This record gives sequence, structure tokens and C-alpha cells, in this order.
Amino acid sequence: MKNYFAYIRVSTNKQGEHGVSLIEQRSAIEAYAARHNLRIVGWYRETVTAAKQGRRAFSAMLTELGRGKAGGLIVHKIDRSARNLRDWSALGDLIDRGIDVRFVSDNFDLLSRGGRLSADIQAVVAADYIRNLREEVKKGQYGRLKLGYYPFTAPVGYINNGKGKLKTIDPSMGPVVRHAFERYATGAVGINALRGELATMGLRTKAGQPLFPNAISVILTNPFYTGIIKIRRTGEVFAGAHEPLISPELFERVQKALRARTAPKAKKHICLLRQIVRCGSCGRRRLTGELQKGHVYYRCHADGCKGVSWREDFLEGAFLAEIAVICLTEVQVREVRDLVEVESRNHRDEQAKLHTALMLQLRHLDGRMERLTDLLIDGTIDGPTYNVRKEKLLLERAAIEERIKRADTVSPLADLFEKFERCNGELLRYKLLAESEKRELVQMTCSNFSANEKEPVIMLKSPYLELQELGRFQECAPHRGDVRTKSQKIFEVLKSIAEASVSRPGTICSPDNPPQHPQCP
Repeated sequence: MKNYFAYIRVSTNKQGEHGVSLIEQRSAIEAYAARHNLRIVGWYRETVTAAKQGRRAFSAMLTELGRGKAGGLIVHKIDRSARNLRDWSALGDLIDRGIDVRFVSDNFDLLSRGGRLSADIQAVVAADYIRNLREEVKKGQYGRLKLGYYPFTAPVGYINNGKGKLKTIDPSMGPVVRHAFERYATGAVGINALRGELATMGLRTKAGQPLFPNAISVILTNPFYTGIIKIRRTGEVFAGAHEPLISPELFERVQKALRARTAPKAKKHICLLRQIVRCGSCGRRRLTGELQKGHVYYRCHADGCKGVSWREDFLEGAFLAEIAVICLTEVQVREVRDLVEVESRNHRDEQAKLHTALMLQLRHLDGRMERLTDLLIDGTIDGPTYNVRKEKLLLERAAIEERIKRADTVSPLADLFEKFERCNGELLRYKLLAESEKRELVQMTCSNFSANEKEPVIMLKSPYLELQELGRFQECAPHRGDVRTKSQKIFEVLKSIAEASVSRPGTICSPDNPPQHPQCP
């Protein structure tokens, strides 16, 4: 009696629950073997499509048959064994070598010419069915992609809601992914450090381990989070209909940071002014805090330095003396707030006009997209060129849509004043703040804090630097056209800073490039 292998297969686990399941195939094969007095010595089962080459169980079975471990093979149907012609050819080679291959539901005599031809035709039909099915699936996928739907598994931070439905932001993992973009855009952390942060926030592998660096890179380079669908294999891009998780500007900053390969910089906050005060003598190092006799001393440990040493309470006192002259009273804050509200109303009117202009740009961009599609249809440009230009247009469209969303936001002046008012309140109650809050406040207000062997030197950030300079001209004689009250002058300073933040972002707070103010004669 010959020994036989039995092979059963379904394409997916879900398919096994409907139609011809693995249990039904096994029962049919066992009944067939009993009727024909065949002995089954090994079972091979698989849950993978037969259109895919390199199936593990199927390949292992063919290898064992080639070694003579069994003299025959029993399969439920031809399409259960192979739906690609290469695997069917390998099975045919075994048949030519004398392996007895039988199909329970297909009564083929594979030793005869007619039976072999019938089996070959069935195999070709099965392969053609898979090819046609693949094309139909692609058509369905492209149809959904053109409508802005993502027909594949949702990336981390989004939820799958079923077929034909948009991916929605995961309320638990979405903020974590957004945090990953925001943290990496700062340049303060690298991929490895970011892995640890995300792991503590709950973003881990199924095994409970931190994500691999490559997985972090895939997240940070996926434009899906900006509302754009990009197929990595083909490079094609589509405008997604799902809600963006981040802005295009943040995505671009992350891409620049990735290209620059910024290195992580670890910071340890122990003392109040640790890594804040620079040595004014050598200029090479920041002062290190040391606890000596109940006081914290900051010293420079650079080679050849004269040995700068300052007590923490003296440095903190210098900071308090510096900010004492720039704090506003409640009356002044109220007067400036009234002026800001008037300016904000004017800003809203301008934003309405900007919204109209942006909508015109959007319609113009849609026209460019249509002309680009016409060029592709006419054959004027090829597919890769079309995809590159389309991606640029989609990014430009996303940027315009982002600007439209911001058209209804508060004015930069109102936002600046809100932060300034909050910081001013913290400065007034500085002694009541916690140590970490004090440290944050020092970093928020000081752009340069150094100390030599004689005195501390403090340079403030905007808008405190401008308010400090404003105080120098309070005793000057009035000039025609100048604003007359201190509150109005403070308002003008804040307004100029807000306008500069729009026209030249990132330049106004630099101590090397301070804003210019009119000098007294």
C-alpha cells in the first residue's frame, strides 16, 4: 500500500469559516482515502492564497515528495493545490516522475493524455481567474483611492472602520503619533530616544517592545498624516478624504530634520540654572551647579579658565532685578488689552479678505491639476513625471487648505499678547512658583545668561528685550507724532514683533538680530 500526503488550503482564516473550510476538505479527503484504500502518512495545511509562490507548507511538501517520503498526494481540488502556473509546473514534474496525484472533486486520470490535458486546462483557468481577480481588485482599490479612501490597513494613529469608510484618528494613539512629529521636528531628540518616549506613551509592538527604528522612520516619512495618500511601491499620490493628523508645515520640518540627521541631546535638570548660565570668561562652557555647604555654586571647569564661581541665589537675584523693570501693572495690562482687541477686530476683517484670495488660489490650483491630468492622458508627460508634479500640487493644495483653516484663528498680536500676559503674571508671582516652573520661566525670558568673575550679564528675549530698550527712552523729550502713553508704546512694540513673526518667522528673538527701534536725538 502506497503512502500518501494530504494537502488542504484556504486563502485566509476568514475564508475557512465560509464555504470549503479546512475541516470540510479534510473530511472529504479522509472519505476518499477510505474508499480507495489509501494510507495518509502526513497532512499539510495552509492559510495562504495559491496565487502566491513560495508557500511554505506547499514547498516543504513538494520537497518531501521529491525525496520519496511518500508515493502520492491527495488534494481536494486543483485550485486548492495551485493557482499559478509555476507551482502547477512543479507539481507536473512530480507526476512525470511517478508520483500519484489525485483530486477528490476532480476525476482526472493524470496518467492519460486526455486527463492530463483536462487538468492543465483547469490549472490555466484557475490562474486566469486569479489574474482577472487581481485586476478587478486593483480597479476597486484605484477607484477608492481617487475618491480619497485608503483601501489598505490604517497606519499607526488611525482606526480601520470597515470597507468603504474613511480612516479616523485613533483617540489613544493619534496624539502619540502627533507628539512624535512635534518632538522630532525640534531636533532635540533622535530616532532611538524617540523610541523610548513613544514606548512610555503606549506605542509599542505587539510583543510589548519599543518600535524598531525603521518603524519610526516609516511613520515620520508617511504623508498620510497630512491628508495625502502615497503608494510607496508605485510612487503614486492621491488627495485623501480623511482628517489630517498634522499640518504640512510640521511634516516638512520633520523631513528636513531627517535629512539633516540631527543628533539627540540629552538634558538633565538638576539645579535651577544648570546648563543655562554660560561662562563669561572663557565662553567655552556653561557653568556646572554644585552643592557646597548648603548652597548651590556654579563653576566653570574648562581648562585654562580663571575659575568663575557664583552662588545660585546671587545669579537668581540678578535675573529678578532684570525682569523687575519690565513687569507691567494690572492697569497697564488692561490698557494694552483694550488696544489689542481693537487691532484684533481689524485683523479679522483682513482675514476675511485673505480667505477669499486663498479660495481663488485653490480654484486655480484645481485647474492646474486638471491640465496636468490632460497632459498625462495625451501622452505629453510620462507616469513618473506626472506623479512627481501631482505630489507637489497636492502638497501646495494642502498648504493652502491649512492657511484657510488658520484664516479664522486669532491674530498673531492677540496670541503674542496672551502669552505675554500669562508670562507677566508668572513673573509677578515668581517666588511662589515651583523649581521647574522657575527654570522654564528663565529659559522663556532669557536669550543669553552669562557670568564672568565680576558680574552676571543677562540678555532678554522678545518682547522683553524691546520693553527693556523702551524703558531707556522714557525720559527723552516728546516728539511730534510719537505715541504719548507707556501702554501705547508697549502696544506698538508688541505689534511690531507680531508683524515681524509673520514676515520673518524665527528671526525676531535672536540676540544677534534684535529689532530696530527709533533712537532719541
